[in-house]
Amino acid sequence: MKEAEDQAVWEHAKQQGLMIVSKDSDFHQRSFVFGFPPKVVWIRLGNCKTADVEQVIRKNFDLIKTFDEDEEAAFLVLS
Repeated sequence: MKEAEDQAVWEHAKQQGLMIVSKDSDFHQRSFVFGFPPKVVWIRLGNCKTADVEQVIRKNFDLIKTFDEDEEAAFLVLS
């Protein structure tokens, strides 16, 4: 879904029970407007390498897992 519009990504994640992990702040705003599902993890890094994003995700794996299991949580910011 790399080329898909945000709305299409949002709907796909919602219908499939998926979490959105993105550096795109648009999903941050969309989560405030529409709530969840889907849950959103916003990776707040400037211009960086894919390896940097991977490192943040790996470093925060337990936090992401806890976030996913929390029925009340809708949005998580990582940096």
